[in-house]
Amino acid sequence: MQLTGTSAVVTGGASGLGAATAAELAAAGAAVVAVDLAQSIEKAPDVEGVTYVEADVTDEAQVRTAVAAASEQAPLRVAVSCAGIGTAGRVLGKGGQGIHDLGLFARIVNVNLVGTFTVLAVAAEAMAATEPLEHGQRGVVVNTASIAAFDGQIGQAAYSASKGGVVGMTLPTARDLAQYGIRVNTIAPGIIDTPMLATVGEEIRAALAKGVPFPQRLGRPDEYAQLVRMIVEHDYLNGETIRMDGSLRMAPR
Repeated sequence: MQLTGTSAVVTGGASGLGAATAAELAAAGAAVVAVDLAQSIEKAPDVEGVTYVEADVTDEAQVRTAVAAASEQAPLRVAVSCAGIGTAGRVLGKGGQGIHDLGLFARIVNVNLVGTFTVLAVAAEAMAATEPLEHGQRGVVVNTASIAAFDGQIGQAAYSASKGGVVGMTLPTARDLAQYGIRVNTIAPGIIDTPMLATVGEEIRAALAKGVPFPQRLGRPDEYAQLVRMIVEHDYLNGETIRMDGSLRMAPR
């Protein structure tokens, strides 16, 4: 699928993976609506072809507003979900006393999994209303999981559950939307050098990089963006989860 003359929605688009993806898709000719929270948009870079829209991915009405903003610019063909949160928490506290904060667990699943599905569903509805292209294709959805979906570490029960859910819904949603010419794929990144790691000391960053078999470094947001573009332009890739992790397999802790 060619990006020129199309529009795209990218959640978490003000920084990290989302910002890199928004810039990549805009450079390829798409009119991009980058969705994020107000505090993130305030710090977002000014990128030609990228418009920022404030929205919470857990709010269907706000997601619909963002999708409508993209559809007004050009037929919506691409939706990429990069918005997500993650905090550590063990099932039981020290000495086996106290359980994981259930509200926090639900919040992480709501943002990372339910939010991703909300964007997928609302974007798919808009894509299904567009004129079909070659072979009946109408659009592409790219979701973001994590290698934690497969190799969750101690303290990642909530995060891994949310990302495992994203992986789990990839094939069935691709099958659901096949009749409308909409493909669904997922990227499961490893350790990426995003703002989330900006506060980590250089010694810790070096140790994280050393754990990656090859290339022995942290991944870059632009590499994620490059993979998104490849998925969009590769018309036969559908229902697949792709690990982008330098063959890293996480240890228990």
